[in-house]
Amino acid sequence: MQPDDTGFPAGGLSEVRGALDEPLIEATIPALLARTAARMGDAPALVFAAQGIRRTWRAFAEEVDRLAAGLAALGLAKGDRVGIWSPNRYEWLLTQFATARLGVILVTINPAYRVSELDYALRLTGCAALVLSPRFKGSDYVAMLAEVVPELPASAPGALASARLPALKHVIVMGEERHPGTWAFDEILARGEGADATALDRIGATLRPEDPINIQFTSGTTGLPKGATLTHRNIVNNAHFVTGRLKLTGADGLCIPVPFYHCFGMVMGTLGCVTKGARMIVPAEAFDPVSVLSTVEAEGATALYGVPTMFVAMLEHPDFARYDLSTLRTGIMAGAPCPIEVMKRVQTLMHMREVTIAYGMTETSPVSFQSATDTPLEKRVASVGRIHPHVEVRIVDEAGRTVPVGEQGELLTRGYSVMKGYWDDAVQTANAIDAEGWMHTGDLARIDAEGYCNITGRVKDMICRGGENIYPREIEEFLYTHPDVSQVQVFGIPDDRLGEIVCAWIVPKPGAAPSEAAMRDFCKGRIAHFKIPALVRFRDSLPMTVTGKPQKYLMRDAMIAELGLSVAQTA
Repeated sequence: MQPDDTGFPAGGLSEVRGALDEPLIEATIPALLARTAARMGDAPALVFAAQGIRRTWRAFAEEVDRLAAGLAALGLAKGDRVGIWSPNRYEWLLTQFATARLGVILVTINPAYRVSELDYALRLTGCAALVLSPRFKGSDYVAMLAEVVPELPASAPGALASARLPALKHVIVMGEERHPGTWAFDEILARGEGADATALDRIGATLRPEDPINIQFTSGTTGLPKGATLTHRNIVNNAHFVTGRLKLTGADGLCIPVPFYHCFGMVMGTLGCVTKGARMIVPAEAFDPVSVLSTVEAEGATALYGVPTMFVAMLEHPDFARYDLSTLRTGIMAGAPCPIEVMKRVQTLMHMREVTIAYGMTETSPVSFQSATDTPLEKRVASVGRIHPHVEVRIVDEAGRTVPVGEQGELLTRGYSVMKGYWDDAVQTANAIDAEGWMHTGDLARIDAEGYCNITGRVKDMICRGGENIYPREIEEFLYTHPDVSQVQVFGIPDDRLGEIVCAWIVPKPGAAPSEAAMRDFCKGRIAHFKIPALVRFRDSLPMTVTGKPQKYLMRDAMIAELGLSVAQTA
């Protein structure tokens, strides 16, 4: 039996399909922005608090056209790749929409990348230009780039001839400072002054929703990052459906402290605002709890995005109670498993009664499941919601068979949101997307009889202790109920006798000083004996990616080193 289109499983199997009553948006990103600018006109479109920048929708669209014309004057055209390496700045947003205006594929580069990672990203994608911030958090980006392309300082702007990166011709640097061999960002804007919108419209007429427009790198928690290639159709529709679940309108203001280089910031955030005409509110270049709290209060934000660790940092800040957050209504907590106790505090103390949880991955544009603003509390705190429109999901066992409702298996997803593939990597693409179009996520999940999904862990994170399969997420959720626990991650480490044993890393709440024995005592009689962590370590912070994904392999490696385990034991 096939699943119906209401998000409920059918036939007792873990298969769900999103509603089809609302058609997909068959429009490109520039067409979408043009519609919103025409509709919203002089309504406020954005504020970058740290830069002191405000724009209306009309002014923003005009500035996007100036930058697009300036980039076109450099010879950049449809299908070319332009990298952007920067924290959350207004220039980033302009570049996002100006490249889309030309059909140029934007390659988003993690601000935390170092020289070797930058080199890898630029080489893989063959970027013809790189737009970058001069520096960020002590990193001199221009100097780091010069390590990769030592020819840069002696080159004329636009005439770079790199032996290592032959495709790279243009380097464009934000800010007032001038750097040898590079264009200043403002110079490119000036080149587009008096831009002929009709010429840009002629380019726009050649663009198609199915064209690739963005390459985003996977988090790279294991192995080399892969370049997920996304189309206009992928991300325009996902942005639309994500913000639709929030009931976002032109009257809303969305605070976006999550990074632009990731889908959370640039698809669910900025592009999502464009689909609804909602105001984009950007507190600072990078997350800081005070900047977010003060900006929400100053701008009257009605929605807020963040990963769980961001919400924890705000809730536990000593000055939290000083800020008036009463304008908040909704938002999203995503990017990593959302602890139940944190979710409850966000709903009450931060006034986000209609906050939603979303689940997805870069390769699916990103969201597949999301709760609604009126999802019952018990479902909202114990699941990632129900399936998005025009998306199919099934849960399968190791043999690829769909499992009964309520049973655990790997989550597979299919629909408009699945990426075109990994850039220039047919083998990895075939490994991820099967012949029937199903994206194999590597995530373990359960779907209940009402279609609510619970992400239970990663296939590769499962711990096998003496023949017992243990799923870390279950233990983490239990430990979060301890009053002294702020953050926790559970993972397996090698053991000669049992194969693996359970280890927990915990960040205590401010002022708390729990002991290892006390944590194990808390577990006794409440969870099965084999799930109780054999080792507990307390840390000031946990290793995470910039988007809040826990890097369990680093924790595991640290424990292996601490315990002096042999290489043979870690295989």
